[in-house]
Amino acid sequence: MIRDGVPLAPFTTLELGGPARHFVDVPDEAAVVEALRWADGRKLPVAILGGGSNMVVSDAGFDGLVVRIATRGLRFELSGGDAEVTAAAGEPWDALVAESVGRGLGGLECLSGIPGLVGATPIQNVGAYGQEVAETIRSVRVLERGTWQTRQLSPEACGFGYRDSNFKREPTRFVVLAVSFGLVPGAAPVLRYRELAESLAGGGQAAPTLADARATVLALRAGKSMLGAAGDPNRRSVGSFFTNPIVEAAAAEAVVVRAGDEGAGMPRWPAGNGRVKLSAGWLIERAGVAKGLRRGSVGVSSAHALALVHHGGGTTAALIALAWEIREAVRMRFGVTLVPEPTFVGVAWNLDAG
Repeated sequence: MIRDGVPLAPFTTLELGGPARHFVDVPDEAAVVEALRWADGRKLPVAILGGGSNMVVSDAGFDGLVVRIATRGLRFELSGGDAEVTAAAGEPWDALVAESVGRGLGGLECLSGIPGLVGATPIQNVGAYGQEVAETIRSVRVLERGTWQTRQLSPEACGFGYRDSNFKREPTRFVVLAVSFGLVPGAAPVLRYRELAESLAGGGQAAPTLADARATVLALRAGKSMLGAAGDPNRRSVGSFFTNPIVEAAAAEAVVVRAGDEGAGMPRWPAGNGRVKLSAGWLIERAGVAKGLRRGSVGVSSAHALALVHHGGGTTAALIALAWEIREAVRMRFGVTLVPEPTFVGVAWNLDAG
């Protein structure tokens, strides 16, 4: 049933934003099609809502139809030494990770504790602690708007990049319905990320298990206020607000020079084709933006410089203004322009041509 004037703030982890002109929960794929056809017939824009953990909503709300994905379904299939799990878009992501780890299936363990739903993961090519979902995705079932046909897209057709995909580049073309992942029975955890590997080594496990890796990732995320736990003063956020910038090698060296004495310890990682990935959090702090910075009702997390938080009673406009203040501080200090990670609904990030 389509409802009018539904507040969106309670459906987002930031707890910010105005109402949706129209709002509908969709429990199955047929309801998704029906809702989208209803909007198209009235020439209304559509916003797809999952867990709301990566969404910044305008204070004015959204002047169209918000479709909240509530589809469920989870299927594990084992064949020889191979495993495949297919999850509906509305399945909670961390529950899928926990179930996979519990079954001894490797491939998702480092993505523990990430909020939101399964359907959002290929859009953002979600990644953390040395893993990305693109590494395990075998196919994505989608509804193609306009043709109203369902398609099974291969990883190549998804066009995955760092925190990017064709879904993100063409946000009005597809709606994700389900995702299939190829996992490895009995696998050892992936320990590419130094902080994770060192934490596990410090725990004394000679051969850490998938469960060990999951528990350690959850502990690391909790220490950075990235679990949205009740009572955590940093809980109202979208996690990392900016992506780690990927720059040419010469630009990375220029950052080292600008950093002066601190440049020698600048974190950086090879990103292919001669490019270098930098740490957005490191750049933010060295640009003079301290953890715990407050601008009224919004601020920077006291636990992680990359997370912007809403302390209650604030506005989306104030949050975006703070984000631009941080962006400009980094640009002026290091010549690097940070790019936001969340999806903006009813409001544009590019407030000017700067």
